[in-house]
Amino acid sequence: MAGRMARCRAHLTSDARTVRRVFDDALLTRIEASITRSEKAHTAELRVAIEASLPLREAWRGRTPRDRALELFGLLGVWDCAGNNGVLLYVLWADHAVEIVADRAAAAAIPPQQWREICDALSAAYRAGDFAEGTLAAIDRIDQLLIAAFPAADGDVNEQPDRPVIL
Repeated sequence: MAGRMARCRAHLTSDARTVRRVFDDALLTRIEASITRSEKAHTAELRVAIEASLPLREAWRGRTPRDRALELFGLLGVWDCAGNNGVLLYVLWADHAVEIVADRAAAAAIPPQQWREICDALSAAYRAGDFAEGTLAAIDRIDQLLIAAFPAADGDVNEQPDRPVIL
């Protein structure tokens, strides 16, 4: 019960303004440029979503960051990439949680352990207060995996916005 109360408190006190203090326009522009640059080297799509908190009811009921990441994967249309190789990097700020959801082709090409290692490294960077470089390093690592699995091809179209979305 105490853990549930603490989680709800964290979700009540986290909002988009909290996230925007860390992920300001300058950092969002750097992340966007990194994604744009990375997608020139592979045919996959990378989307970054940063959510301040869950609605109190969902936090109380124990909704997991993974469940929310899966929902956003669909809502943001990351699942709808032509090559089935879309990847969502999701951050739930109030829980200090990081999740990666990969579409079918990306999930088949890249072992789950590699995605988990990226999440763990990014979580550690966030705990250390290294939000900018931690996020950029995670994108770079995802980029390396996607280049190896889905090298660039002529006529590749950018199917997802490169700018991170803050929810």
